[in-house]
Amino acid sequence: MEYKFTTANFDAEVLNADIPVLVDFFADWCGPCKMMAPIVEELAGEFEGKVKVGKCNIDDEMEIAQRYRVMSIPTFIIFKGGEAVSVTVGALSKAELTDKLEQVLA
Repeated sequence: MEYKFTTANFDAEVLNADIPVLVDFFADWCGPCKMMAPIVEELAGEFEGKVKVGKCNIDDEMEIAQRYRVMSIPTFIIFKGGEAVSVTVGALSKAELTDKLEQVLA
């Protein structure tokens, strides 16, 4: 299941999560973000129960984007124990993103 992260639920769903969380910072108008959307959706299914996967629309949630200094999109941040442990900017292959998730789980 793919989550939608907002200012209202970010602390509870991401920072206080008991499993790692992948946050895809995106915008509806961003071409590379649209290209990554099906990959992120697939990973949400494949890592169900091991990693919480979701999206944060930077246009709607500017406060969160500013807090984590998201300057370019897509930006993928993996949180573990309330801390950002991996930050990647730009489109990646599914294999690259899977790799990053598996490293955090190791």
